Amino acid sequence: QVQLVESGGGLVQAGGSLRLSCAASVKFFSINAMGWYRQAPGKQRELVASITTGGSTNYADSVKGRFTISRDNAENTVYLQMNSLKPEDTAVYYCNVNGRATRWGLPRDYWGPGTQVTVSS
Repeated sequence: QVQLVESGGGLVQAGGSLRLSCAASVKFFSINAMGWYRQAPGKQRELVASITTGGSTNYADSVKGRFTISRDNAENTVYLQMNSLKPEDTAVYYCNVNGRATRWGLPRDYWGPGTQVTVSS
């Protein structure tokens, strides 16, 4: 059973910083990409940032220059450093891994349960 465990969410004032972490409970056979999504109340889930095994990154325009995604391939862990946080960053943040958990499995998306990030003005 694959589980993604997120940590690092919380309440912070505008302009502050938080660092999210996501660790997989198993060693994946292969990973295509890891990333973070977020969902604010009444809105659709959206991509925040993603990173491939090769290190290529992709960011939502709204977080470029403020957020940095990184990963530890050996530990199957992904991080999201969030600086200069704004009230509009308030959302539940979800960790995502796209890959194969076992040699025989098909590539698919795996999701964490989410961690709340609240930015007060």
